[in-house]
Amino acid sequence: MISAAMVKELRERTGAGMMDCKKALTETNGDMEAAIDYLREKGLSQAAKKSGRIAAEGIVGLGFSADGRQGAIVEVNSETDFVAKNQEFVDMVNSFVQVILDNDFANTDELLAGKLGEGTVRDELTAKIAKIGENMTVRRFAKFAEPGTVTAGYVHGGGKIGVLVEFATAAADVETVKSMGRDVAMQVASMNPQFVDENGVDPAYLEREKKILVQQALNEGKPADIVEKMVVGRLKKELKETCLLEQKFVKDGDITVADYVKQIAKAVGADVAVKSFVRYEVGEGIEKQVDDLAAEVAKMTAQ
Repeated sequence: MISAAMVKELRERTGAGMMDCKKALTETNGDMEAAIDYLREKGLSQAAKKSGRIAAEGIVGLGFSADGRQGAIVEVNSETDFVAKNQEFVDMVNSFVQVILDNDFANTDELLAGKLGEGTVRDELTAKIAKIGENMTVRRFAKFAEPGTVTAGYVHGGGKIGVLVEFATAAADVETVKSMGRDVAMQVASMNPQFVDENGVDPAYLEREKKILVQQALNEGKPADIVEKMVVGRLKKELKETCLLEQKFVKDGDITVADYVKQIAKAVGADVAVKSFVRYEVGEGIEKQVDDLAAEVAKMTAQ
């Protein structure tokens, strides 16, 4: 009898997928050491050795429900851009997006434990690590599924940047809203705003920026009595660049994003408001390993 505890132990010792561990134990009549050898022979125990390597490449995947009311976004990393372009990797990421759409997960641990086929998302990831030979990680994800909303998105550069935007609207013409939403998502991808509008700006962010601007003005030798007025003006200008709705629309520099959304709202005969957005850029914030090519070649030559 192959117990769950045995499968868990084998998985922890080898890093192989749950289903692979169960099969290995079954094939070896529960002999743990023989099962480890079985997995090694199949090349499935190598995943654990690869888990420590830096995965800073990859792609961002997007998916939507048929009615456009729900949307999901996920960043999955690999070690090289070559693997990120592999169709198997792309298909895996798309399958993860569907799992996110079909469930409500609070964090990546819950997502990794989510059911996918006969196993879990973690099992699928581990199997691909073993097969392709690179470390891979599910870094982050988000899902929009609030009632009374429409979601839209945009993927740039083959998945290097992905944006998901959520609109609050009761419009019956969902397709027009989605088309507009893709334009707004392109704006987010291109201009990288930090907030939807001034109402959503973090007070701590405002205070920090104000202190910086005050010091800049004083360093420029501006009189203290006019610094406050100068800072208000400069802060207002900065917010126009930082807040999505205040930005000049990339497709028409004569209007703002807010103006564009209002145009579409008028066209569909219902209020439309940008509720929130998520922008993922592959590898942002991850310290990438810089390889010394000459040293690597010398090392290979010596071997």
